[in-house]
Amino acid sequence: MSAQVSILDGPLAASSPGAYGGGAVICFEGVVRPTEDGRPVEALDYEVYEPMAQHTLEQLAGQAVSRFGLLVVEVEHSRGRVPAGACSFRLRVTSSHRAAALEATAWFIDRMKQEAPIWKHAVWAGTTEVTP
Repeated sequence: MSAQVSILDGPLAASSPGAYGGGAVICFEGVVRPTEDGRPVEALDYEVYEPMAQHTLEQLAGQAVSRFGLLVVEVEHSRGRVPAGACSFRLRVTSSHRAAALEATAWFIDRMKQEAPIWKHAVWAGTTEVTP
């Protein structure tokens, strides 16, 4: 574990310059862990029922905008093989206020995991075994 703190002069580089007029931009990136249940993972294979997954993610993004009064929701999700240490999911939420952006981020991720037809299968390091 580690912590890093920087105090810098002037403005910091924004992940979304202008932030669509928002006061808060939350960017969450889901990264493939190098271990799962104590076993080393080489990668995750993502199986996606694409038409329905696209529709579900669009619906959830629209619901998040309405429910939390967001300005923008941007979603990216991988399909196929993603190696350990690489990003497989990115969610960027822009809002006028941080509380709404934080709450919407947690809500979106929870709902996506429940509703989107996206399945991950672990590719275990050192074997040809792949399991859900």
